[in-house]
Amino acid sequence: MTETEIKENTNEKKKTKTSRWRRTPSKNKTEKAVSAPSSDVKSDTALSSGESGNALVKNRQKSIRNTKGQKTQNTKNHSENTVEKKTPAKKAEAPKKPHAPYRRNTKKSPKVSENPFKSAPKVKIISLGGLNEIGKNITVFECENDMIVVDCGIGFPDDDMLGVDLVTPDFTYIENNAEKLRGVFITHGHEDHIGSLPYLLRSVNVPVYGTRLTLGILENKLAEHKLLQNAKLNTVSAGDTVTAGKFKVEFIRVNHSIADACALAITTPQGVIIHTGDFKLDTTPIESEMMDITRLGELGNKGVRMLLCESTNVERPGYTPSERKVGFSLEKIFSSAEDKRIIIATFSSNVHRVQQIINSSVRHGRKVAVTGRSMVNVVSAAVRLGYMNVPEGAIIDIDDIKKYPPEKITIVTTGSQGEPMSALYRMAFSDHDKVQLTDKDLVVLSSSAIPGNEPLVGKIVNEMYRRGVNVYHDSSVEVHVSGHACQEELKLMHALTKPEFFMPIHGEYRHLIQHKELAEGMGMKPENIFVSDIGKVIELDGDGARFNGTVPSGKVLIDGTGIGDVGNIVLRDRKNLAENGLIIAVATISMDEGVLMSGPDIISRGFVYVRESEELMSATKEIAEKTLINALASGVREWSELKNLLKASISRYIYAQTKRKPIILPVLMNI
Repeated sequence: MTETEIKENTNEKKKTKTSRWRRTPSKNKTEKAVSAPSSDVKSDTALSSGESGNALVKNRQKSIRNTKGQKTQNTKNHSENTVEKKTPAKKAEAPKKPHAPYRRNTKKSPKVSENPFKSAPKVKIISLGGLNEIGKNITVFECENDMIVVDCGIGFPDDDMLGVDLVTPDFTYIENNAEKLRGVFITHGHEDHIGSLPYLLRSVNVPVYGTRLTLGILENKLAEHKLLQNAKLNTVSAGDTVTAGKFKVEFIRVNHSIADACALAITTPQGVIIHTGDFKLDTTPIESEMMDITRLGELGNKGVRMLLCESTNVERPGYTPSERKVGFSLEKIFSSAEDKRIIIATFSSNVHRVQQIINSSVRHGRKVAVTGRSMVNVVSAAVRLGYMNVPEGAIIDIDDIKKYPPEKITIVTTGSQGEPMSALYRMAFSDHDKVQLTDKDLVVLSSSAIPGNEPLVGKIVNEMYRRGVNVYHDSSVEVHVSGHACQEELKLMHALTKPEFFMPIHGEYRHLIQHKELAEGMGMKPENIFVSDIGKVIELDGDGARFNGTVPSGKVLIDGTGIGDVGNIVLRDRKNLAENGLIIAVATISMDEGVLMSGPDIISRGFVYVRESEELMSATKEIAEKTLINALASGVREWSELKNLLKASISRYIYAQTKRKPIILPVLMNI
């Protein structure tokens, strides 16, 4: 073959290779695209009349703009919240779209933004309770002119809060922004999550969203406060989504020591924020379903911006046992105590525990009596709403227990935390008008002591042992399991949701720090973890998350019917009275003449017993008398100055003699 023929042959091969990879529009495909059915009538008409591809694109863009405008108009009024019920998805055939004729794309495609949250409004996350403490859980989520609140619980008073009944969060920030508040969302019906709602709804009456049992328990509380008639209670179920302004709140089923508990997935302009509430993973729950880990995983795969996860049991390794484990222990107790009356104290909200107690009682031919106000309220609500299955005649009134032999009676009561004036406390100290404990009784404490309540629980246990009562508690038999996630369940929550940022909640400071360390052990960057405190503002935007300022926060003390009228000064005086007592100095003077008419008389309360300290009281009276006479003789006529002089002289003398500082209360009368 000549050189010329070789070149020609080579060129021919190149032409063949080039034509092999060149893409040309197919005539058949073009005809098929034109004749294909379409929902866009105008586009089909344009194609059939030979309208260009650019015109088709413009028409479709115009149609899309019109659709967006309609959606904007429909969602303009964001103050009206809507609840989207979860319904089974229907399979529908997608409409067939016509194949546009192939044309070379000569325009550069627009760059897709790598950060979809860059231009979105900021979201603020503010905890007004539940951090560095047990109880009083409440979290605020705010975005521009919209705000929602998750949970609104109470706390129990510390040892130094003498005389205080309850502790609520400081609602000042919420009340100052009441026009922004779109609703309160409740994760479950425990007191540390719903107990403060009556105090909030007094000043800010907004919609409240919760599951059936949660609102059933809440209704009793609101009725006691005479707020039920005007309350805006909205019942939702797991899987429902509520639209509240710029927020969409989805309720996700979790397991806990109370039925109908939910976590919340809050869709915000800055992405999805998950608030777990209280939870655990129970693979064999009592008369309910397992935690919806499938939905949590779906949200994690789509992207979770921030996770707020409870930390109560972060110190405990492994998994929390199933509630059914308690049922096995109770069955053994009933079988071995057939000759005794059984009294079981547990948390009133644990309807699954009460259900198992009723089941065991029925199997062993026992009647069940319920005592304690909160226990009666919760059980009646659970039975009414169908969360408990009670055979007819199984429950009797506490007044009727004498009609049956003691060994055929089971009493379910409150007081598992040793609360003074609770039903079990009154039984232990023979102050209950229906139940008197004897050595023929078996008391089961089906609970664990909340941190700080150990001395109270120990007090009633000791008293019952003193009376010869058999006592079973969690340290001796397995009659209680926690409702909170242990370390492995917390890790599961992190693994499912895969959050970008994390904030540990629901725990004392040591719990929050250990939860932070657990998250770091799973690979989360330390700078993406926020160990916060009540009142601190976390700001979430396109650039990330950070602390940004504080808001008013703190504790409001409830004493009887008084709300917030007990402050630090009152508590200080109460503590001083409890530790050192009170001395009252009463005298009558003539201010015009500058003469001491009678007294002073010295009265001691909580300081010393007067009859056993007559010498001290006589000397104190002489000091007080001398102080008043000298002050009046020197021309002092101001009441406040006279009282201060009298108080100072008595205080100096008492401290010099006893090294104690009782409260000195001068009472001066003028005639």
